[in-house]
Amino acid sequence: FPFQGFYGQCFGEDAVEVIKDSAPVDKRKLDPNKAYIQITFVEPYFDEYEMKDRVTYFEKNFNLCRFMYTTPFTMDGRPRGELSEQYKRNTILTTMHAFPYIKTRINVIQKEEFILTPIEVAIEDMRKKTQELTAATNQEPPDAKMLQMVLQGSVGATVNQGPLEVAQVFLAEIPADPKLYRHHNKLRLCFKEFIMR
Repeated sequence: FPFQGFYGQCFGEDAVEVIKDSAPVDKRKLDPNKAYIQITFVEPYFDEYEMKDRVTYFEKNFNLCRFMYTTPFTMDGRPRGELSEQYKRNTILTTMHAFPYIKTRINVIQKEEFILTPIEVAIEDMRKKTQELTAATNQEPPDAKMLQMVLQGSVGATVNQGPLEVAQVFLAEIPADPKLYRHHNKLRLCFKEFIMR
């Protein structure tokens, strides 16, 4: 990491440590004699109403001040688990100024977090798969290789849990908890759209 080299020269190689995941850090467990740098990948975040105005590639990558990163977790502390126990924490950061800016680093002035339950994670994943499939089938001119890759990744998923397993876990029976009816119905509608595509 270039950061590690730069700050290593300032404070000493042994005094700088990079935290490579986006999980929340317990500051009490950190060594007060060390400098810590936490690095993660963020993507631009837009509310639904913003997406109506941000149509072109330029509009989606200019004048950005809100970014999001996701952290998968399970209740027992592991980052990854079975579909039925896989939660996700979405963190939205708001910067003081919009990117691109004169400076390459801008202070974060607001941080919001919201947690997705396992069925909400499944809904989000199915929506993404459907969007990818829609983009691949509507591409002009058609790209057979891209379509094949998307189909393999969504329909015939072998590494990650695919749509079939999602359906078996969350749609095999109607949930006992009435609070989950809405999510159950949303997921059914996601599958209807996915199958249509």
